[in-house]
Amino acid sequence: MQGFTAMTQTRREFLAVAAGAAAATSVAAGEGTAALTVVVTDPLAAPLSCPCVKGYAQRDYDKLGKYLEGKIGRPVQVHYSETLTNALQKKTDGKADLIIGKDSVVRAEAKANGIAAGHLAALAGKDGATTQTGLIVVAKGDPAVTAGDLKGYRIIFGPEEADEKHGAARLLLGDLGVTVSGKVETCVACSDGATKVIELQKAGEKAATVISSYAQPLLEGCGTIKKGDLKVIGETDPVPFVAAFANAALPAAEREAIKAALLAVGTDAALCAALETKSGFVTTGATKKK
Repeated sequence: MQGFTAMTQTRREFLAVAAGAAAATSVAAGEGTAALTVVVTDPLAAPLSCPCVKGYAQRDYDKLGKYLEGKIGRPVQVHYSETLTNALQKKTDGKADLIIGKDSVVRAEAKANGIAAGHLAALAGKDGATTQTGLIVVAKGDPAVTAGDLKGYRIIFGPEEADEKHGAARLLLGDLGVTVSGKVETCVACSDGATKVIELQKAGEKAATVISSYAQPLLEGCGTIKKGDLKVIGETDPVPFVAAFANAALPAAEREAIKAALLAVGTDAALCAALETKSGFVTTGATKKK
């Protein structure tokens, strides 16, 4: 026990020294200037996901923060949060200079919090796409074959700000003649909608839900559902996925410097690997998977 205590103290001393060195380096990078506050709500960021699928949903934005420090000569603080609102209230004292997350969600949350957020660039995935889709699913054994078969079904959408699970899905169903009357039922998490549909099917109720395409591997990989428990019967048109937005309160020159730095990420192989991207941040707009 004595040896364990001594070892613990040594480790604590080491961590304290390391933390002090890191803080000194951070301050030196910006010569005492205030840190750039980065809020990451990307659902594929490591702290916001799980390591259940090897090489997927483990994006390391801390490395992007260090990269930005070197590019803009200012310390950078990266904060992870499932929502921008939570970050502003509990982590950043109301600051958000750079926001990286799902395009439609960032736009909606920034507006709700009184932040004028300007789009800088979209982050390409490992396949080079900057888009995602909504997948309309039912439980295995359900008689529905296509989304057009869902007339009379109980349909669970995602929240309104999640375009792939709400607006795009409702547009697809409307085109197929499937209307939703009354109050629209929603679930925030794809996992909640997926498990609910399976439970409803077991209870004899016809139900469908919409999940994000990026979430499909995670539902099975994390054990939320078993492989084959859900059947995809429809897919929405592609919508923008992860993007970076700058707070309009930042000086224009700084916004441009950040944008230039982001657009150069694609030339850094190690950083691309850390961010699970084929070509980094791009401004070519939404691109479909090939």
